[in-house]
Amino acid sequence: MTARTSARREVPAAVVAAPGTAPSIQSVRLPERVADSTLLGVVAAPLNPLDLLIASGDFHSARYESPYVPGSECVGHVLASNRYPAGTLVYAECHASPSTPGALSTHTVVPDDDVLALPDDLNPVLGAAVGNSGTAAFMSLIETAGLREGESVLVLGATGAVGQLAVQICRLHGAGRVTAAARDPAALDRLLPMGADALVALRPGEEEASLCARLAAAAGPVNVILDGLYGPPLQAALLTCAPRARVINIGNLAGATAQLPAGLLRGRQLALTGFAGLHTPLREKRAALNWLWAKLASGELHIDVRTFTLDQLPTAWSAQAASPHAKCVVLPDSRLLPTTHRSDRS
Repeated sequence: MTARTSARREVPAAVVAAPGTAPSIQSVRLPERVADSTLLGVVAAPLNPLDLLIASGDFHSARYESPYVPGSECVGHVLASNRYPAGTLVYAECHASPSTPGALSTHTVVPDDDVLALPDDLNPVLGAAVGNSGTAAFMSLIETAGLREGESVLVLGATGAVGQLAVQICRLHGAGRVTAAARDPAALDRLLPMGADALVALRPGEEEASLCARLAAAAGPVNVILDGLYGPPLQAALLTCAPRARVINIGNLAGATAQLPAGLLRGRQLALTGFAGLHTPLREKRAALNWLWAKLASGELHIDVRTFTLDQLPTAWSAQAASPHAKCVVLPDSRLLPTTHRSDRS
């Protein structure tokens, strides 16, 4: 193929016009595909908290004053590529910006290094849904924390997609005890069949000592904390840590700051790490994705998915903003779904 093989085309897409505005569906012009990129027909594009945070204008790593097409990941069919045969079903990461359209479009152009072939036996909607959330959970727990069989794990913010997958990953890796903590008691109850051993419902305005006591009673000394909340919940949870515990932060829904006494840090020799999928290349996520996809295909791993058409994006956007306890996935063109997977739409 030549370096330029796809003419610029107008396609339907979501567009965030300015920081703090919800996206609307418009016609946008795709950039031309060049030799080291792949043109995709988008099958399934998950919504992630990251997408909403960037659109809000309050994200620490990106703020766009000009209109752009959001969407940080998708599964799609290859339409033109020098690396992948046409028709190949692939997973792709999209680094959306005013000059680079994201995944919330019927078509997108992605650098070849941000594309990974999907296994043949995998539901493409589920394969997309587990990408961002699953890698955050798996890489934090298994690669960064080095979770060992028999260890006690506490998941803070356990009812979101990352937390639900984290509970299952802990179970599949032989964790001795998994404690799930979050605000919604009903959503917490659904984690018991996924592998949680104990549940802690977070209460608004609860004193740190009270929450610490409840966490300690439920979890015992904790070896690993996966923290999606930060703020006061993490402060209470740190007091339950066993010596040499590993703490991985992946979000800050409960606050942008947390206090950590120096004596606690040194006395228990804690290891604190942050994980950011946005700054992790796809090549480093390959092992995690392959494990997640294999467990999905075998039925050992589950994720709740709510699907929306592109025209329903405003509804999906609002649902994601309200913490739906499920993965919201947009299907820009459902005609691209393999017929064997159409019954999976909800």
